[in-house]
Amino acid sequence: MLTLPHTQSRPGKSAAFCDGVPRRGFLCAGTLTYGGLTLASILRLRSAALASQTTLPTRKDTSVIFIELAGGPTQFETYDPKPKAPREYRGDFGITHTNVAGTHFCELMPKQSRMLDKLAIVRSIQHGHNSHDPSSHLSQTGYYKSGPKGGPNQLPCFGSIVAKLRGPNHAALPAYVAIPRIMRNGQSAFLGQAYNPFETISDPNDPKFHVRNLTLAHELNIRRLENRRSLLSALDARQQLQDLQESASAVDDFSRQAFDLVHGSRAKKAFDLSQESNALRDRYGRNTVGQSMLLARRLVESGVTCVTVRCTGWDDHNNIAPNLRKRAPVYDQAIATLIEELFDRGLEEKVLVIAMGEFGRTPRINKNAGRDHWGALMSVLLAGGRLKTGIVGASNSKGEVPVECQYRPENVLAMMYRHLGINPETTFDDLSGRPRHVLEQRELIEELL
Repeated sequence: MLTLPHTQSRPGKSAAFCDGVPRRGFLCAGTLTYGGLTLASILRLRSAALASQTTLPTRKDTSVIFIELAGGPTQFETYDPKPKAPREYRGDFGITHTNVAGTHFCELMPKQSRMLDKLAIVRSIQHGHNSHDPSSHLSQTGYYKSGPKGGPNQLPCFGSIVAKLRGPNHAALPAYVAIPRIMRNGQSAFLGQAYNPFETISDPNDPKFHVRNLTLAHELNIRRLENRRSLLSALDARQQLQDLQESASAVDDFSRQAFDLVHGSRAKKAFDLSQESNALRDRYGRNTVGQSMLLARRLVESGVTCVTVRCTGWDDHNNIAPNLRKRAPVYDQAIATLIEELFDRGLEEKVLVIAMGEFGRTPRINKNAGRDHWGALMSVLLAGGRLKTGIVGASNSKGEVPVECQYRPENVLAMMYRHLGINPETTFDDLSGRPRHVLEQRELIEELL
C-alpha cells in the first residue's frame, strides 16, 4: 500500500529552510513508497543507470513477456512427443499435427499446434542440473546458484538487468512487472532493490482485482498528493538559492514522475482489466493464467519493458496424466490467445514471448505415474521478436538428450537481450567488487535469426 511518512519536525531541529519551506516537507514530496524504497528514489536510480551506460540500447519500444512454467514442464506432453517410443516413455497421450507439414505436438496443445507458423520451438535445450533452485536460477540469471538451496538469487534476474539497462518504454510505468508474484529467482541481487519487480500481488482473475501499489491508503487522498505537488511548485519559485538549485531541480523531476505514476491515468489504465471486453477475457480463459497473460499484453502495449507471468504446478512427480488434463488446456488456450492478439494488434515484431521452465521431465514414467526432474533436455517456446519460426533442434527417440542444435538456457536469455538491445558483455561489480558479465555464455540461437 502506498504511504507517506509523517512530516512533523522533530524537537530541536530546524523546521524550515531559509525560504520558509519545511525541510521534511521538501524531502517528503517524493516519498511514495513500495518495496521499502520511494518511487522517486527508484526513478532516480533508474535514470542514473541509464545515464551511466557506455552504449545505449539500439532497439526502442521493444519488450518481452516471459512465462515461467514453474516446476519444470514435460517435453513429452507439450512440444516434443515421442509416439513411437515404448509406452513407459511416450505416456498416455497421442499427438496432434501442426499447421507446418511433418511436425506435431502433444494432443494437449491443439490451439498452439494450429499456429506453429507463428512459433519457434527449440527442442534441444539442456543443462546439467536436476534441482529446482539452481536450475531456475540458471534460467532466470544465466548462472547456477552455488551453496545451500533457497534464499535470494546471487546474480541479477534478467528482469532486473532490463530495468537497469533499458528502463520502461514509457516513463509513467515500471520497467519490470511480475504477475502476480515475483519468480523464484526474480530478484535484483547486487543491483539493489530499486530493480526488483513491481508485483501485482493479487490474482488478475479475482473480480476484485486491483494493484495494491497503485491503490492509495485511506489516509492518503488526492488532496494530500496535490498539496505535495503544490510544495514542489513553491520550490520552483525559490531556485535563486544557489545551494538548493540543483537538488531542488532533481527532487522536482523525479518526484513529479513518482506523482504521475500514482496520480496519472496511464498506469491505472494499463492494469485495469475491466477495459477489456468479456468476449476477449473469455478467449484467454477465466482463470489466473489466462487473465495474467491478458494483463501482460496490456502492460507491454502501454510501455512496460519486461513482464513475467508465473504459470505454476508443472512439478508432476505423481499422476502426470490427470494433472495435465486439467492444466495443459488452460495454458494452451491462454498462450495461443496471447500470441494471436500480438499478431492481430501489430505487436509481433516489438514483443518477444518466451515460455520455459527450469528443466524438463524424465523420459521414463516413474512408479507414481509421474515424471521427475530432467535437466538433460527441455523444450522452449519463443514467439514474435522478428524471429524465424518452426522447430529448432531434435532429441533422440526416447526424449532423453539433444541430438541436433544443442543449446542452453543462457542462449535463450541471449536472444532476449538481443531483442531488447542489451549487450550481454556489459559488466556490473558484485558485492565483492568482482566484475560480472550479464551473461558469460552469450551465443545466439542462430537458427532463429
